[in-house]
Amino acid sequence: MAPLGEITMIPALTRFHKFLRLSLLLLFGVVLSACQATMGTGPQVGQSVRVAMLLPYGSPNAGDDLLASSLENAARLAAAEAVGTQIELVVYPTQADAGTAAAVAQQAVAEGADVILGPLRSDAAAAVGVAVANTNVSVLSFSNNASIAGRNLFVLGLTYDNAAARMVSYAAANGRDRIMVVHARNLAGEVARDAVRRAAAASGATVVGEIAYEFSQTGVVAALPEVEAMVAQTGANAMILTADASGALPLFGQLLPDNGFDTEATKIIGLTRWDIPAQTLEIRGLQGGWFVLPDPNAESAFRTRYQLAYQQAPHNLAPLAYDGMRAVIDTVGRTGRLGGVDFASGSGFAGANGVFRLLPDGSIERGLAVVTLQDRQIILVDPAPRTLGAGF
Repeated sequence: MAPLGEITMIPALTRFHKFLRLSLLLLFGVVLSACQATMGTGPQVGQSVRVAMLLPYGSPNAGDDLLASSLENAARLAAAEAVGTQIELVVYPTQADAGTAAAVAQQAVAEGADVILGPLRSDAAAAVGVAVANTNVSVLSFSNNASIAGRNLFVLGLTYDNAAARMVSYAAANGRDRIMVVHARNLAGEVARDAVRRAAAASGATVVGEIAYEFSQTGVVAALPEVEAMVAQTGANAMILTADASGALPLFGQLLPDNGFDTEATKIIGLTRWDIPAQTLEIRGLQGGWFVLPDPNAESAFRTRYQLAYQQAPHNLAPLAYDGMRAVIDTVGRTGRLGGVDFASGSGFAGANGVFRLLPDGSIERGLAVVTLQDRQIILVDPAPRTLGAGF
């Protein structure tokens, strides 16, 4: 692997020292709030930018260290491509623990961080947002949970609102405007359902029915007769499956055609990537369906650059770290500051997954492509926009 810069790591703490340090840092946070007028005001043009990157190194979860390494590599790749901005990247392991993430975030601010990239998961990101709320340091997290966003905290992951807005508007414009939503009876399913409702209201489509299923194989099987009955009753010409490939999507894709579901009359539409893992592309019931992808050209170009730099393929989440660093570089180059209002004031950024912009409420809008499956191959049906205007 070709390193792109010096790695700075925070040593692992013993349980006692971790507790002691967390207590001291939380106490220091009170002092920090009194000094916010002079700390975290951001670098000036031409100065070095200190970026604290919170990553799940040391996590008990299998694979988190590899994911953390890929995220770090992607951020360093973006930093190496910067022109006119000097980046000092300091990595703080979070052990995939929200309390540790909050503690090291406060430590990073105390040590002069201008901005924070990460952490990965929404619980840790929310904790970090609270921990540094009384500073002017922005947090660009890798979460896709828009409910935690706001004030100084942004999310870089693809949100259900973003995917639903793109997918529903395209469906409505192409005659698939009577939509049935099938979602798990859990928080993620309900967030996705609500996103579809909002997207339908904005695009002129109609949500003609909703089916919630228990998040289990038994729940999916039990939902199939309800799906058939609702299509017959409502005349739905599109059905949005909110699940991803790690959830109920493959099972629905297998069982719907086995039970006589007509995927031509009622188009199956997804809000998540169907290409990860690649085996999902083989599922019979998903053939002909529509789903969203990041800009394939931008993603391919990023993967090529990453492969050349590190002699290995990036993790699927690595583009988030590249995009976060790209937002830092472009924002400080444009404004000389890194406050929340500065990130959200521009026209957008060119990222590893295509064009994106950060919104004043802390959420993200990404330019997405609409694709379909034909003979188990991904076919582009509507390219991702190159710029983000009032809509797609």
